[in-house]
Amino acid sequence: MAYAGRPFPPEVTDNRALWELDAHNINALFGAALNGNRASIGLPPVANVRDYVIGAKPWLATDPVMDPWRGMPDLDVIQTGAWILPDFNPLSTELVAFLDAGTPPVYVGFGSMPMHASTDVAQVAIEAIRSQGRRAVVARGWADLSLIDDRDDCFVVGEVNQQALFARVAAVVHHGGQGTTTTATRAGASQVVVPQAADQPYWAGRVADLRIGVAHDGPTPTTESLSAALGTALAYETRARATAVAGRIRTDGATLAATRLLDMVGQGVRHRRA
Repeated sequence: MAYAGRPFPPEVTDNRALWELDAHNINALFGAALNGNRASIGLPPVANVRDYVIGAKPWLATDPVMDPWRGMPDLDVIQTGAWILPDFNPLSTELVAFLDAGTPPVYVGFGSMPMHASTDVAQVAIEAIRSQGRRAVVARGWADLSLIDDRDDCFVVGEVNQQALFARVAAVVHHGGQGTTTTATRAGASQVVVPQAADQPYWAGRVADLRIGVAHDGPTPTTESLSAALGTALAYETRARATAVAGRIRTDGATLAATRLLDMVGQGVRHRRA
């Protein structure tokens, strides 16, 4: 991804060329601070900050279906799958009662994204969801979403077990963070991704490429644009595809990573003893 104030040249699209530009940007942004601190404790300077951080054999903690590793000759990558543990926290009694009281609702939440200040995102989202004949579960998040009236077709949540909730919704409207995208995909929920920053446009594109939802065009939805996206996400074909893809997502990424780590530690102990 590009850093603020350091956009990639629009004419450069080759992934390897962008990778080299990324290394240059990271050196420029963080090299002086890292090497200044290293020098203060007697360590030699690091020539390539990114390669120093990533290492020669990095682990890629993403799902291979959602994020297939395209390969680079100088990186020996181990893709483990996403590091997500089962969440056994129960949904609240009130939320369960809401879910049981009607057809599966649409979840809308943007996690740690504050969203665009000039737009009443809750108003836009709820009106778009209602236009599709659906109820809504609204997650407050950093955007501080709230209900817009006292109708009984909407329910607001704070911290919630997304694994349990997403298994019971018709679609998930979200910002496109890796964790939320992976959780929604594993649950078999179709998605509308409204990306805001960083890696979120990438995950929005992957949702669209997999045909398990829609990548919203731009970070600021309107009632009309979000309603149109929801119409596609709620279509039978999209929901069926989301269900099919869910069965291909790894659930053992954290276990695989922990097992590999313990094996590496064990090998190190054996080598020292030898």
